[in-house]
Amino acid sequence: MPPAAEDTAKTPGLDLVMDIPVEITVELGETQMSLREVMQLAPGSVIELNKKADEPVNLYVNRKLVAQGEVVLVDNSLGIKITTVTGATSTAAGGTPPA
Repeated sequence: MPPAAEDTAKTPGLDLVMDIPVEITVELGETQMSLREVMQLAPGSVIELNKKADEPVNLYVNRKLVAQGEVVLVDNSLGIKITTVTGATSTAAGGTPPA
């Protein structure tokens, strides 16, 4: 039995909420720009972010940091390969996700 299924079996009633949708956000990086720079953006513009290509990205569930991972390509779509699962109270360690 997968670990998540074991946890559900140990917590009576938890299975009632397992199908509730949650918001998943992946933060690739961030940057600061002046309003002038933002207004000059056009198709083909490139925005440099503060993370290097080999740095892990943050994965948030309902605005709480829960994991970090690597960006991967899955059948011509972007995906995340989880490398680290963090504690439930670690939002402060990774900042807050984009609004």
